[in-house]
Formats: sequence, structure tokens, C-alpha cells
Amino acid sequence: MAVDITEKLAVLLGKADTVKILVTTDEEGAPHAVVKDSLRLDEQHRLIYLELLESSRTNKNMVRSIWFNRAVAVAVAGANGESYQIKGKPVKAIVSGPLFRKYYKQVREQCDDADLAAVWVIEPQKIMEQSFPVRRRQEEASHPYFKHLDRLAK
Repeated sequence: MAVDITEKLAVLLGKADTVKILVTTDEEGAPHAVVKDSLRLDEQHRLIYLELLESSRTNKNMVRSIWFNRAVAVAVAGANGESYQIKGKPVKAIVSGPLFRKYYKQVREQCDDADLAAVWVIEPQKIMEQSFPVRRRQEEASHPYFKHLDRLAK
């Protein structure tokens, strides 16, 4: 079931200095993680991944994900320490038509000798904030006795 991306996360995804890492798996289930600046949101707040290389490992893994109903993950890290993980399912690969043309024009404006192999639509299934202060509070609430003794002595 798809989940909504918050406005805070949407803003973070839209920033130029945000690091976005797409994690797919190969035929043996081994992870493949790559930085992908071409990740963005569409109007329905689904993730859009623009694949520029037809024969890339990521593109092959995305095809495998859609064929075999495998999830992918996107790690998002902002300059101020904000961090999220989005798990999702690729639901569509667009290779022609008006939407493809729209993104193809954007790609060509950014890099005039680049191609666009596919526009991947990824439906977010789960979003987890991974920022240290948030994760620390969650872990301390779940495991209150997992503290070093020197912290307890204060």
C-alpha cells in the first residue's frame, strides 16, 4: 500500500544539495547502491527516477524489480543532517509518450549530450526518518537499558 510523502520530505528531495541514493538488488539479491541526482517527485508524490543509461546495472535491476515484485530503497540525506529511507515498488517504466518527452527535455537542458532510457515510477511503501536525534529517541524508547554505564553515572 502506498504511503504519502510529507511536505518536509518533498522539500528535501527537491533541494540541489540533497544526496539521493537508489538501492536495487541483482538477480542473486545482492544490493547495488548508487547516488542518483535524477530522483525527484511527480505531482502525485511518487518517486520518479530518470535512467540515463539503457544498459546500466541499476536499469537491469529495476526491470527485475518490476518483473518479480521486488522493493527498492532510496536513502535521502540533507546538508543539515536530515535523513530518510524510502522503501518502494517500481510500478511503471515509461519509454515514450508525453511524460517521457517532458523529462527528456529536462535531461537535455541539464546535459545536452545525455540520453533518457526510461522514466521509472516508484510508489513509496514505507518512509522512515533516519536522522540521528530521531533514531536515538526511538532506540532509547525501545531499549531503555542499552546505555553505556558512564552515561548512567551522570
